Amino acid sequence: MDLNKIKRVYFIGIGGIGMSAIARFFNENGVHVSGYDRTETALTRQLVEEGMEIHYTDDVELADKQAELVVYTPAIPGTHAELIWFVKQGYEVVKRSDVLQEITKELYAITIGGTHGKTTTSTLIAHILRHAEYGCNAFLGGISANYDRNFWSSTRQVAVIEADEYDRSFLKLHPDVAVLTAIDADHLDIYGTEKEVQEAFIQYTRNIKAKGTLVAKLGLHRAAELKGDHHIWYHLDDSKADIYAANIRPAEGGYRFDVIQQDWKLTDVYLPVGGTHNIENTIAAIAVAHLLGITDGRIKAAIADFKGIKRRFEYLVKNDYQVYIDDYAHHPEELRALITSARALFPERKCVVLFQPHLYTRTRDFAEGFAESLSLADEILLLPIYPARELPIEGVHSEMIAKMISKPVQVIQKEEVLPWIKANSAPLFITAGAGDIDQFREAAEEILNGKGIVENEAIKKKA
Repeated sequence: MDLNKIKRVYFIGIGGIGMSAIARFFNENGVHVSGYDRTETALTRQLVEEGMEIHYTDDVELADKQAELVVYTPAIPGTHAELIWFVKQGYEVVKRSDVLQEITKELYAITIGGTHGKTTTSTLIAHILRHAEYGCNAFLGGISANYDRNFWSSTRQVAVIEADEYDRSFLKLHPDVAVLTAIDADHLDIYGTEKEVQEAFIQYTRNIKAKGTLVAKLGLHRAAELKGDHHIWYHLDDSKADIYAANIRPAEGGYRFDVIQQDWKLTDVYLPVGGTHNIENTIAAIAVAHLLGITDGRIKAAIADFKGIKRRFEYLVKNDYQVYIDDYAHHPEELRALITSARALFPERKCVVLFQPHLYTRTRDFAEGFAESLSLADEILLLPIYPARELPIEGVHSEMIAKMISKPVQVIQKEEVLPWIKANSAPLFITAGAGDIDQFREAAEEILNGKGIVENEAIKKKA
C-alpha cells in the first residue's frame, strides 16, 4: 500500500471519529474521498462541506467502484453488503489501523495509547506543536475545541496519532515516541482477561522504533516489562517520577502548577481545563514537547490557549449559579476522575450525574465499579444501556448498577431527561457516557443556562 500513489479512497463507516480523521488526511492530499455511514451527523456534514461524497444506505450501487483502496472500521458488521462486495471483487480492503501503520512507517510518529486519557493527551501534544509553529499531522480521537477538527496537516514529517486499543489495532503502529497513560481492564469482550489487556500494551511498547522513547505514567501494572530504548516516567505529583507537577492550585475553572523534571523546571503553567487527571495528561504532553525541543515560553503559551476537547470535561455552562459539564467517560475510573475533579472545583454545589452505560459486556464486567464511582455524586440518573455493536445480554441492564448505589438514584428513559432537568435542581450537572447521550447537550445547556440567569435575577431583586 503506497499512500502517495492512491487517487481514490472509499470509506465504510466514514463518520467515525478515527475514520473521519484519515478521510480528511486523504482529502487534504488531493485524493478523491467518498464513503458510507449509517446516519448523518454534524461531522459527516462537515466532511461533505469539505468535498467528500457520503451516502447513508448500505447499497453497493452507491459505492465508488473506481476506488483504489477501501477502508473500513471494525465497528462495521461482517454482514455489511458493501464490505462483502468489495472483498469478493478483490479490491484492496483494509482497516483504518492499516493506513495508520503506513503513516507511522513513513513519518516521525508520536502515538498515544492507554485505557484513559489518550484523546486529551494526543490533542494536547498536537495543539502544542501546532501553536508553537513546530507543526504536525494530527490524527485524533476527539474534536479539538480550538480548531473544531480531529485532523490537521503540516509539511513537517511528524504525526501525532491516538493509538486505539480496541480490536488490538494499535499493535500495528510503529512509533518513535510512544505515550502510555493507563493500563486498566477494558474491552474484555475483545481481550477476555485483564492479563491479556496488559499483554497487549506491553506489545505496544515493543513496537517502538530503535532509539525510540516511551513516555509512561509512573506506577503502571507490569512496568518492568515495558520496552523502549529510552524511558520517561511521568506522574501528577509523585516526585519519584522523571517529570511531575508541584504547587498545584485551582484557578478560574482550571489550574496553575509548576512542572519539575530533573534539571529542568517550568513554572506557573496555566491549564484552563478542569479535572486533575487533565493536569497529568498535560504533564505527559509537556514531556513530549520538551523532548522535541519546544521552548518553555511556547509550551506555556500553548497550554494557556488550550480549550480542551469536545466531550472531555467540557464546560457547556459555567457561571456563579450553574455549572454543566459533559464528558465521554464510560469506564469506572474515568467516572471517578470526572466526578472527583468536578466536586473539588465546585465543592459547595449539589452534584447530579446523568450516566448512560455503554455496552452490555462493559456493564456486566464493571457494574460494581460503576456504582462505586457514581456514588461520589449526590444524585444519579441512569439511562438504559447503549448497545453500540452488541446484542442484549440476559439480566444485564442499568438496574444492575442502580441496585448497588446507596445515594438517590433512578433509571429514566431518554424522553424523561429534559423534563427532569426542567423540574429539578442540579447546580452542578454532569452528563457522561460514550453512546448517544450527547443528543441532550444543546437542549440541556439551554435549560440550565436559563436557570442560572433566573437565579441571578432573583438574587439581584433580593439585594
